[in-house]
Amino acid sequence: MNTNLQERAKRVEWYMNDRFGMFIHWGLYSIVGRGEWVMSTEKIPLEKYTPYADEFNPIHYDPKKWAKMAKDAGMKYVVLTAKHHDGFCLFDSKLTDYTSMTSCGRDLVREFVDAVRGEGLKVGLYYSLLDWHHPDYPKYDDLNHPMRGNEAFKDEVIDFDNYLKYMHGQIEELVTNYGKIDILWFDYSYENLRGEAWKATELVRMVRKHQPDVIIDNRLETSGEGFGSIVNEIPEEFCGDFASPEQIIPPEGIRNVLGQPVPWELCTTINNNWGYNPSDLLYKPSALLIRKLVECVSKGGNMILNIGPNGLGSVDEKSCKVLEDMGHWLDKNGQSIYGCNNANRPKPEWGWYTQNGKKLYAHVLEAPIGPLALTGISKDEIKSIRRLADGVEMKQGDSWITKSYEHIPFVSFGDLPHFSYPLPDPVDTVIEITLK
Repeated sequence: MNTNLQERAKRVEWYMNDRFGMFIHWGLYSIVGRGEWVMSTEKIPLEKYTPYADEFNPIHYDPKKWAKMAKDAGMKYVVLTAKHHDGFCLFDSKLTDYTSMTSCGRDLVREFVDAVRGEGLKVGLYYSLLDWHHPDYPKYDDLNHPMRGNEAFKDEVIDFDNYLKYMHGQIEELVTNYGKIDILWFDYSYENLRGEAWKATELVRMVRKHQPDVIIDNRLETSGEGFGSIVNEIPEEFCGDFASPEQIIPPEGIRNVLGQPVPWELCTTINNNWGYNPSDLLYKPSALLIRKLVECVSKGGNMILNIGPNGLGSVDEKSCKVLEDMGHWLDKNGQSIYGCNNANRPKPEWGWYTQNGKKLYAHVLEAPIGPLALTGISKDEIKSIRRLADGVEMKQGDSWITKSYEHIPFVSFGDLPHFSYPLPDPVDTVIEITLK
């Protein structure tokens, strides 16, 4: 393993152990209530968008509540949007007055990092490489800018180096003014704005000078649909520490061109928007999200699940209920998630396997007819079998109906192995198999 990969492996140890985190998308767009991309999708000019900063006064913002909510949900790290694409900063930046300090007199990032650390969780900050507020960011020919295709900006001359100086300066503020930062989540690269277009090597070296242990996503050279050079045999220096597939779980996890596993994290939403949108009622059931967390871990990945508080700083009840449900399940079954990884066994028809050392966890999502076949495991490997949630021993399921499958171990969810029983937990019943 080359030195860079060894350093990455050391940096991501805690992250690959913790497996589950919270994303928080929050900013001026939360007042508008039509998602975090509203400025772009509706092509809102600055003179109509910036007045929202005068209204931004999140009187219900209590990051201690958010941090406790994350901890109670079983999450181990929390990432907040310090600046999204609209350019509005939730931190005290000396490089612009387009900040929460001007709007409401509060350094919202300072309050956030203090609260998250107070709950013993890891701290993450998101920073958008895009900036629709800065005068030197591309407009007319840009893919995303609200003023794309606007004839008034067709012949505008900008100084992109000036923007990069601003961007690097703000990132340096974030990595020097708020103590230890555990995750720096950049977003994102597209078209010609990739890698060295951001002066990415210089940027990463500056970040690592101040925060040598911080882990960084792969979006200095890609976006949620790509991997970048993190999957190359020799990655770029700015490739990041983990890949960040968005709203999709990689069918077989993520490996580099040599077949070696790459750290990765599914970023996903509870409904279909990252930023607050009260008309989006398409919430994912907690059962689905629990199962998808399991799927991520079974493929060697993490999940970061997003909430989008409203402009006042409150989180909607449905999101709170989803997080509460996930927390209840993890209270009983967290050992099958934290510290676990791909079990490197064939996927069973009834669910997934995760593994941590000699502990193999069978995540049973579908009740069997009769006993459950523990496919992919030999009988000689097994030392003991228990239900994880309550520690009760499970009966071997061998009986007259399994005689034709003597090489496969079976377990029963009830007293009689040839009877069918409902799953104790219909969401995901976890069986802890201790291997010899």
